[in-house]
Amino acid sequence: MIAVAPIRVAVAGAAGRMGRTLIEACRDAPDIELCAALECAGSPYLGQDAGIVARGPGLEIPITSRLEDVLNVFDVLVEFTAPGATLHHLSLCRAARRRMVIGTTGIPDAGLAAIQEAAHDCAIVFASNMSVGVNLCFKLLETAARALGPAYDVEIIEAHHWQKADAPSGTALKMGQIVARSLNRDLARCAVYDRRSTAGPRPAEAIGFASIRASDIVGEHTVLFAGAGERVEIVHKATDRGVFAHGALRAARWISRREPGLFDMQDVLGLRDVNPP
Repeated sequence: MIAVAPIRVAVAGAAGRMGRTLIEACRDAPDIELCAALECAGSPYLGQDAGIVARGPGLEIPITSRLEDVLNVFDVLVEFTAPGATLHHLSLCRAARRRMVIGTTGIPDAGLAAIQEAAHDCAIVFASNMSVGVNLCFKLLETAARALGPAYDVEIIEAHHWQKADAPSGTALKMGQIVARSLNRDLARCAVYDRRSTAGPRPAEAIGFASIRASDIVGEHTVLFAGAGERVEIVHKATDRGVFAHGALRAARWISRREPGLFDMQDVLGLRDVNPP
């Protein structure tokens, strides 16, 4: 039997919630080898063993702030950080032709354009949510929106822990985009994020968003389709960050075999061509 070399992975944001969960997931995956761990400059965790920071056994991998110093030791960078850090790492990975899995949310339009441009030179999976269940919900939303049509009001409710910086969540926005596209609407024109200043009845084409930030909620999303006499709800609730980490490593495995291009979890899971419009 020919031995297959493990996929060499680097984790950015190694001391954060998702970073620690990713390190744990790498440790438990026989086909994944954690080769580098990164944190921002000035982090108190710099120089510490990534395995110990992740509350596990030592891995003899010191956390560094300089991706430049470890570009040659990994195949795929898994990135759950902040927009500025992600875009800095993007430029380095593009130059070195390193593959990326990006789960960072809140990236501005200029940054999104940079990701699209970088995909000409390196293979990237970019998704607002790496959960397999959430990405199945994305496909279900297409079906529901087309079947129910414009007669049903759409509201999106999301809940996360108190430390989450962006609102609505990237996943909620993605859900809104899917529904709007399926109903031939422009989300930029029909989205309602704050009703304090909205007077009068609800516009028929509105897609409403509500955000909850409380305690240690990992992530919950509900898309409500409300029609006369009935409601349809598509709900996903994550109770463990491990679902995002395992999805990200699934993406790392998939992208490790791909040529340059921009992909998302629909591609990774083979859902792109399921029930096409």
